[in-house]
Amino acid sequence: MSKLHFTTKHANEATVKRNWYVVDGTNQTVGRMCSKIAAILRGKNKTSYTPHVDTGDYIIVTNAAKVVLTGDKLNQKMYDHFTGYPGGLKEETAANLLKRHPEMIVERAVKGMLPKNRLGRKMFKKLFVYAGAEHPHTAQQPKELKF
Repeated sequence: MSKLHFTTKHANEATVKRNWYVVDGTNQTVGRMCSKIAAILRGKNKTSYTPHVDTGDYIIVTNAAKVVLTGDKLNQKMYDHFTGYPGGLKEETAANLLKRHPEMIVERAVKGMLPKNRLGRKMFKKLFVYAGAEHPHTAQQPKELKF
């Protein structure tokens, strides 16, 4: 009886095929939409998913200004950042941030769902978020992605 050797095929940069997708953020709940986006950026929707390799696709999010926060998160949720100076902690409500910089709400939600290492930072660079319906990536012929 012969011995059978099965080896796991790991993806690498040469074997990964990346697609481009467009997500319309109109009336989408932020957390639910971003968790699906994070999974696609990681490549978990592919059969060739390998944890230590960036196998994910490119995602373009349009209409980020029209996303929905459930409950009273618009007034209660606080986004903070540190300026680098003593006492430089700045806080802002989600409603104010949505008016001032709507892309940042989607970007920060997705970034928090990705790995906190070099690989996660590389995955995050494949996310493009726009407040309006227009985007400059038509040359990549992105496919519409419905949730």
